[in-house]
Amino acid sequence: MHKTFLSLAALLGGIAVALGAFGAHGLKRIVSPDVVSVFQTGVQYQMYHTLALLVIAIVYERLPNKWIKWAGYLFSCGILFFSGSLYIITALRAEERSIPSLIGFITPMGGLLFILGWLSFFIGLLKKNDLKGQA
Repeated sequence: MHKTFLSLAALLGGIAVALGAFGAHGLKRIVSPDVVSVFQTGVQYQMYHTLALLVIAIVYERLPNKWIKWAGYLFSCGILFFSGSLYIITALRAEERSIPSLIGFITPMGGLLFILGWLSFFIGLLKKNDLKGQA
């Protein structure tokens, strides 16, 4: 499992850097500064939680338990929901289209997944290894 989280962190980190570069250079020509700010928030939280996923992978190798594993899943889904929805909002704003109300629900759900990931990580650090040999 730790290799899956490491691979995912490497991929998501590279994507975050590429999106950050696009936001810093190309996006400013297309949308207003407030929309760039929304996009930048998505990139920042993607990078923060990509680094957290990297930590999860390292910790899981030494302390494998279901809570640490769930933290990795929750961070991954949080990136998809939170950052992904902010990228969708940015794309829709760039095309001057309206934002579907569902997006207004997905973004905070992603934030909740981040919070649950941190709580799961905390609990996992307090628990003994309960998945010995199941990495």
